[in-house]
Amino acid sequence: MSKEPVLEVENLVKHFSVTTRGILLKKQVGVVHAVDGLNFSVNKGETFGLVGESGCGKTTTARVILYLEPPTAGEVYFEGEDVTKTFKSKNKKEILKLRRKMQYVFQNPYASLDPRMTVADIIMEPFIIHEHVPKKKRHDRLYELLELVGLEDYHAERYPHEFSGGQRQRVCIARSLAVEPRLLIADEPVASLDVSIRAQILNLLKELQQNFKITYLYISHDLSTVRHICHRVAVMYLGKLVEIADTDELFDFPLHPYTRALMSAIPIPDPRTKVSRIILPGEVPSPINPPSGCRFYPRCPQAKPICKEKEPELLDVNPKHMVACHP
Repeated sequence: MSKEPVLEVENLVKHFSVTTRGILLKKQVGVVHAVDGLNFSVNKGETFGLVGESGCGKTTTARVILYLEPPTAGEVYFEGEDVTKTFKSKNKKEILKLRRKMQYVFQNPYASLDPRMTVADIIMEPFIIHEHVPKKKRHDRLYELLELVGLEDYHAERYPHEFSGGQRQRVCIARSLAVEPRLLIADEPVASLDVSIRAQILNLLKELQQNFKITYLYISHDLSTVRHICHRVAVMYLGKLVEIADTDELFDFPLHPYTRALMSAIPIPDPRTKVSRIILPGEVPSPINPPSGCRFYPRCPQAKPICKEKEPELLDVNPKHMVACHP
């Protein structure tokens, strides 16, 4: 794994307007602070994990990075290229070139495949759009991709409803690999799968990374899978990053109170082991009206007066660990 950054996110912001319909016009009545000032980078060949509760902004972050949603503010650079600038240029050739390098494995394999298309049509569609594989070689490449993700040649003529959840996710991965990407964003890729199938998909992702030097942004709320596959992990709460560290460092020495609470919720497969759970009080605040200062302070067991007044900065604790928490 290289220390060369492939993906750089700087002060990324994404807000959604909340409107109400009047007699003639819509009126804005609020703003959802989905993502608020994210800063992180992902190195070449690395698996970078993004974790947090549902609704904290993980998927929105991924969609903005890929410009499936335009950012409200901030910059995203991929291999030094300004992603937002490229898409705003409306230069189709440059946009397709960038799309080839950055791909997405969606969370739900049931919904992300067209039920009217065969697997062959699904996987070969990128060949038609990007024209990077000669027509005579497209079927050969199709079968290579099926073999790569553990499927058989005869699966090519089947439709998505004829597959299990794990097989559908393999088709989704094959479709993403069809354009030979350098960055793959995997959004909860095993959330809807059985435990045994999860292990197969995770091992497949690790094998593909070793063979093709792909960089992953791995999004999940399942911390056990995160520890298995990620090199570094960022913890997100209500649109903000609260901690970033190497995986072993984060799991062995969590510093932020929210991270500690997440770690305490990891199931241990031994009923005789006593676990001290950290139960956070209250509910996650509304992203329409987030708290001032530290967004975690209403639920934090270690909250101080300064937490309500001043937002903590994400600062280095050591070369492998960053945390946003007042001392």
